[in-house]
Amino acid sequence: MTTTERELLAESVHATLREQIFAGELPPGTALSVPALAAKLNVSRTPVREAVQQLINDGIAVYTRNAGAKVDTVDDQTIREVFAVREVLDGLAGYQATLRATHRNVDDLVAMLDSQRKLLDEPADQRRDARLDLEFHTAIRDVAANKPLREALFRLDAQAHLYRSDMWALEANRRIAVDEHERIVAAIRSGDAEGARAASCAHVAGLAVRIRRR
Repeated sequence: MTTTERELLAESVHATLREQIFAGELPPGTALSVPALAAKLNVSRTPVREAVQQLINDGIAVYTRNAGAKVDTVDDQTIREVFAVREVLDGLAGYQATLRATHRNVDDLVAMLDSQRKLLDEPADQRRDARLDLEFHTAIRDVAANKPLREALFRLDAQAHLYRSDMWALEANRRIAVDEHERIVAAIRSGDAEGARAASCAHVAGLAVRIRRR
């Protein structure tokens, strides 16, 4: 196997494990045994070892001496801290995206928002709706074109996915999120950078409350 093939395999294993963690198939606290995972995925240990190391770098897994790697656990205090930082950074992403957005970028965001609005007529799907929210924010961060900002938010998003919540199962929360997305897009569309920052901050602050609400 060439170096490129090994790297691609490690990336594939990383993506698979990440998805299984986010889906709850590997819940917080689960041991990430390289031999066991290699056998389960029918691959050699090397790409699994590299993938687990990447999960640690992502902030999704932790390594403890004599115990090995395991899926990290996110408690209420940690999720508050994650969203406090994300609020500031997503606000900055909204601000910078407004200044850099092309007509095509705005049209793409409007189309994404239209799709989200139409899906409100369908039954809730926690995985789908959480993914749609992440895709929306990722699109704005891509327009902002700030690599350190995007990488920091990628790590925060990963940690937030470890927090078990039924937020996206509730109809009211789905509609509130789309309404908040509309305010962000409206500000970007009109060229109101400070308005986009404020709308983005307000949206993330609201998510921080709703995700912990019992």
